[in-house]
Amino acid sequence: MSKRIISTDRAPGAIGTYNQAVLTGDTLYISGQIPLDPATGEVVQGDFAARAAQVFQNLAAIAEAADMTLNDAVKVTIFLTDLAEFATVNEVMARHFEEPYPARAAVQVAALPKGVDVEADAVLVRG
Repeated sequence: MSKRIISTDRAPGAIGTYNQAVLTGDTLYISGQIPLDPATGEVVQGDFAARAAQVFQNLAAIAEAADMTLNDAVKVTIFLTDLAEFATVNEVMARHFEEPYPARAAVQVAALPKGVDVEADAVLVRG
């Protein structure tokens, strides 16, 4: 099995001991993305929808760096600090994915890096 590290400056750099994504064969594993602006490294300002949109923009930028799109996603996991935002994250996600949508889990967690309220990771398969 060969692994190729996928990295782009159009998404935030890793803030720990991980890579933005790893491609093995036709499968891309994208690390959890939080609502960081890749230009500044800061959490985006605005409401929850703006932060969720940044998360999906970061995922999309990494997918594009591997010559893929979010429509290649087969599994997405969304972490929320408040499940009351579930409907909003659905609305935002629908703007970034086309049907048929990937499998997905959405879970409430106690805390996320940098005190953010949303994070998502994804698994994509080419073709």
